[in-house]
Amino acid sequence: MTEGTTSAAAEGADTLTRLEQEGDIAADYLEGLLDIADLDGDIDMDVEADRASVSIISDTNSRDLQKLVGRDGEVLEALQELTRLAVHRETGDRSRLMLDIAGYRADKRAELSELGAKAAAEVRSSGESVRMKPMTPFERKVVHDAVKAAGLRSESEGEEPERFVVVLPA
Repeated sequence: MTEGTTSAAAEGADTLTRLEQEGDIAADYLEGLLDIADLDGDIDMDVEADRASVSIISDTNSRDLQKLVGRDGEVLEALQELTRLAVHRETGDRSRLMLDIAGYRADKRAELSELGAKAAAEVRSSGESVRMKPMTPFERKVVHDAVKAAGLRSESEGEEPERFVVVLPA
């Protein structure tokens, strides 16, 4: 192994360790929150796409967990920011942690990926750009990824909370 390969491997291991630590801190914070709210849920941690990913899942009544998702994921977004702040408080570093509750984000990701692929297909067949409805940063990221996977490019335009994706012809 060359020196560059060795240092890249060590850097990757350091990043993985840091992300696992973020997940552990987030899990502790969320377990405390579930206890306070008297809600049942299991915490699942992973590292996906250079981010710590934490999910709250339940085998029993996921209707209780829906309270933590809220309308259009608004409560979930707020809890994600609070969890990121808890991680920041412990580590001193900004976190890009992703939180999912009761599979809401996983379902939303699948739906948005399909939406992005359909928009890319429409642009490809018409040759005209397509403006999508305003989306959250998470939603825009998923659509951008789907458009890129379809071989086209996209941009975000507008100001929050009315920021939207424009899918562009090749």
